[in-house]
Amino acid sequence: MINENILGIVAGILTSISMLPQFIKVLKEKNVDDLSPVMLLTLILGLSLWVWYGIMKSEAPIIYSNAFAVLVNLCLLASYLIYRKKA
Repeated sequence: MINENILGIVAGILTSISMLPQFIKVLKEKNVDDLSPVMLLTLILGLSLWVWYGIMKSEAPIIYSNAFAVLVNLCLLASYLIYRKKA
């Protein structure tokens, strides 16, 4: 049986880094046409609530993994705002 702490840490790492390839692609191509700002805002809100939940439960893996994911997605949102085509 797998240790639940290891499972939680691995899950946190994978979900935290899941948007890094998208962020790197945006930085390289400077193209955000396929990004949805509503999706990013919703994801940032959800991840922020996970951070709050982790703080309430004093669960460092939840706090750190989701805080990192919030940071990555905020950078992606900032990139969207910088590189979007203004009509």
